[in-house]
Amino acid sequence: MMPKPARIYTRTGDDGTTGLIGGRRVKKSARRIETYGTVDELSSAIGVARAALRPMLSANARAARLDAWLAWTQDVLFNLGSELATLAQQDGADGPHVEAADAEALEHAIDVAQSELPALTQFIAPGGSPAGALLHVARTICRRAERHAVALDDQESGAVSSEAVRYLNRLSDALFVWARWINDAFDEPEHVWNPASRPPAS
Repeated sequence: MMPKPARIYTRTGDDGTTGLIGGRRVKKSARRIETYGTVDELSSAIGVARAALRPMLSANARAARLDAWLAWTQDVLFNLGSELATLAQQDGADGPHVEAADAEALEHAIDVAQSELPALTQFIAPGGSPAGALLHVARTICRRAERHAVALDDQESGAVSSEAVRYLNRLSDALFVWARWINDAFDEPEHVWNPASRPPAS
């Protein structure tokens, strides 16, 4: 007998609520939902950047190294989403979570990538290769996720661990450096900010 496939839709959210790990239901507009929803958005943006990298993985060693870092990043973000979806007093609070070592790993990755890049002496605009531009988009989403996390902890003291906030802060820096790192690998020039810029001739 074939097992009955699980339904994607449950109809339980039709009243504007969603379930946290442990069973408690909260409004979909809650700050906690906004926070882990933004973390999910961030992981999705990173997934698009990885898709842009895929054709270059076998031909470019740096692209393959970056893809490995991004795959790990998505795993950590899933852990963070699980952590945010769990109330400390509920069952499941001992599930996956962000650790101090995760931010330390990002710091190492940033240092390695920067050692392979020319020094940045001017502000640059997001862009470059498709993968690099998408990583810049992910960086801005990461900053928003960090802001939401801080606001959630202001609203519910202890709702977000210091390790999680630190990780998001380091990740936004890493995404910026990784964008430059892959643009450099693909020999894509960076658009340097020109404060005296004028419209092009028509």
